[in-house]
Amino acid sequence: MLERIEKIAKDACLQHNVALYDIELKHAAKGLIIVIYISKVNGVSVGECQKVSRTISDILEEQDFVEKRYFLEVSSPGLERELKLKKHYLSAIGEKVKVTFSHNEKNLTKIGTLKEVLQDIIKIESDDGFEEIPFSKIKKAQTYFDYKK
Repeated sequence: MLERIEKIAKDACLQHNVALYDIELKHAAKGLIIVIYISKVNGVSVGECQKVSRTISDILEEQDFVEKRYFLEVSSPGLERELKLKKHYLSAIGEKVKVTFSHNEKNLTKIGTLKEVLQDIIKIESDDGFEEIPFSKIKKAQTYFDYKK
């Protein structure tokens, strides 16, 4: 089911000149919640979210393959967007990130600028210098917005 929804979402995003960032399927008491995150350079507007939502909704109704009751949400991933896939990291090069990772059986958190994304590691520059973090050690990563500035 996720693959079909992803194909529909990608096609809808292409039609409306935005990019598919991520998809989440959440199970709730009221039914399935399908969350589609879209993005583009300089952000997406509410109108763009509405257009993509209408397109996806029409196709989901027409194809009628989601067996449960469902709710569709289309939105931007936000200022502090989660980095899950390699493409997410690549799109965040040059941005501030917050990464929690395991190191010597402890969890450490680093905030810095994502400088490079390689096959197995990312490189972050912080006040402490450069840090190379293997993807296999990352517990959680997201872009970071400093609200104090």
